[in-house]
Amino acid sequence: MMTLKSDIVALPVTHQEQGRQDGGQAVRPAGPAGRMRLGVIDIGSNTVHLLVVDAHVGGQPLPAASVKVPLRLVELLDGDGALSAEGERTLTECIIQMRERADDLCVDDLVAFATSALRDATNSDAVLARLRAASGVALAVLPGQDEARLTFLAVRRWFGWSAGRLLALDIGGGSLELAAGMHEDPDVVSSLPLGASRLSRDWFANDPPKRSEVTALRRYVRAHLAPVVSNLYVVGEPTRAVATSKTFRSLARIAGAESYSRGPYVRRVLRRDALSEISARLCKMSAADRSGLPGVSADRAGQLAAGSVVAAETLDLLNLDEVEICPWALREGIILRRLDWLTSA
Repeated sequence: MMTLKSDIVALPVTHQEQGRQDGGQAVRPAGPAGRMRLGVIDIGSNTVHLLVVDAHVGGQPLPAASVKVPLRLVELLDGDGALSAEGERTLTECIIQMRERADDLCVDDLVAFATSALRDATNSDAVLARLRAASGVALAVLPGQDEARLTFLAVRRWFGWSAGRLLALDIGGGSLELAAGMHEDPDVVSSLPLGASRLSRDWFANDPPKRSEVTALRRYVRAHLAPVVSNLYVVGEPTRAVATSKTFRSLARIAGAESYSRGPYVRRVLRRDALSEISARLCKMSAADRSGLPGVSADRAGQLAAGSVVAAETLDLLNLDEVEICPWALREGIILRRLDWLTSA
């Protein structure tokens, strides 16, 4: 039995247990002044993450609990790209525990989604059907372009309309998402198979990687990015370029950004010139040595070198001098969209 790790501990609140059925999930009535406790289970390529927030119309969603399990689904795929039986068993157990934790926290509405690793698994449909039946959770697979759109929504809501035309970048475990536009729904989106964990597994056979491996990966990343660059700029130059995800946060921290323990309202940026130097240094270090750097956890150290290559090549090809780090990303985008739907319905 795995142990769930809680990053934020909160006391549950009392809600009425009866509610209506919505998409297979019980939705309890909203509390006073339309307040609701919403939960989202994010099944990513690296981590399964339950985020619980207290929210109401017109207000900022406030974190109530955060539960993470570093499952590394991308490493549980077999040679044919299918999720192994052991991987499916572990994932099922994890989702059941997440659902039970959400119940303990009196979550009014719970949604669950999977991103790149499960989306790309060759047995995805069959695994999803069994996961739904075993866990009782209405789990959906999120297409890459929707992932980019929802991350963009979170970035827009965080920075507001004064940010002008936004360009949002997100490096996950399995994919890289890019989106640009003036509104809450971006004008241009792209999802590329350039996730940090995926590339580490496919391109780096050594620790630290050989110079030839790093060079080959840089060429591969640029070949995938080059066709989408012109599309992102067809809507105009961005007023502000923003980066989300653990990879960008770790790189910014290494570059000297303030510790994240100081809270989400501290401005943090990652400059291209600093990133280029950091990437070169990370690719010469072992995973063990990387884990000793500020802002780098042991479970992410192994993939940070590949992630830094993606980040550096992206900023270079997009000709961005810097990106600002946004504390909100995909999970918050899911919650914001869900809150919009629930309150309008």
